[in-house]
Amino acid sequence: MKAVRIHEHGGVEKLRYEEVEEPKLSSPTEAIVQLKTASLNRIDLRSRQGLTGMEISLPHTLGVDGAGIVVEAGESVHNARKGDAVCLYPPSGCGRCEFCSTDREFMCVHLQVLGERTQGTYAEYVKVPGANCFPIPPGLFFEEAAAFPLVFITVWRMLVTNAELKPGEDVLILGIGGGVATAALQLAKQMGAHVFVTSSSDEKLEMAKNWGADHGINYLRSDFAKEVRSLTGKRGVDVVVDCVGGDSWVKSLAALVKGGRLVTCGATAGANPQTDIRRIFWNHLKIFGSSLGSREEFRQLLGFMQASRVRPIIDQIFPLKEAAAAQRRLEEGKQFGKIVLQIAE
Repeated sequence: MKAVRIHEHGGVEKLRYEEVEEPKLSSPTEAIVQLKTASLNRIDLRSRQGLTGMEISLPHTLGVDGAGIVVEAGESVHNARKGDAVCLYPPSGCGRCEFCSTDREFMCVHLQVLGERTQGTYAEYVKVPGANCFPIPPGLFFEEAAAFPLVFITVWRMLVTNAELKPGEDVLILGIGGGVATAALQLAKQMGAHVFVTSSSDEKLEMAKNWGADHGINYLRSDFAKEVRSLTGKRGVDVVVDCVGGDSWVKSLAALVKGGRLVTCGATAGANPQTDIRRIFWNHLKIFGSSLGSREEFRQLLGFMQASRVRPIIDQIFPLKEAAAAQRRLEEGKQFGKIVLQIAE
């Protein structure tokens, strides 16, 4: 089969489109999926660069998200059968620890995420735990089915489980354009929120408004915290989605109403921001860290997507052999929505 692998860490030039052996079942709980599509995530870039903090066996196939057809299922797999069209729930735990036993395997100390420690979805076939195969929501194309799992389950946990977003509340989303930010925009609007977004690109701000954003703020021209307070009558927003960190962190806290909630799942601009903790306790702020989500949350998300007809925003589709060009676009931050790899028709 064809796959895109790295034999050493480095830049996009380290990605090799090559012939590799097809995966085989090694457990009755596993399934083999013939992939139609995969999508890119920032973790793919960090894995390629060797910046995840974990050792992986090389050569390694990248890719967390994928969608396709089950071609083989172990005898202990009961939720998916040969011929089923599926999307993939990315994390797997040890199945024994306190987190796994309470449907929190995404917190497992031995967590394995598809494409990180295990061979990923930049390939024609992938071997996964059978329990990680979920039916594609009706109406979604394979391109869309590969685009939503990682970012949408992360955002679902951020906005629904942790922030407990309610209709009519104000939400500020930093750095609109990436997969998490665009998913947050879609879910927040579908839940009846009033949404503010930031970007350094006027073009992306206009695109966000076309997708339902109520206000766009170019942070190169104005202090987004001051702008938000002005637009909300000095009140501030109820929820901030900050996956940026760095110098934006202090402004994110300043943009919140008293009792507001900040949710974060990334630190693309820096992981060690300065924080005046007095602002947190005097203003009764709540800060939630999120990454991934539970199987039950994933089921809730699938039901929500079916009922609401939400479809992930697709930026651009590349053939598998052009994965390097796709990663370059993601690395340069040019995308609005998800970048997808077409693997098979």
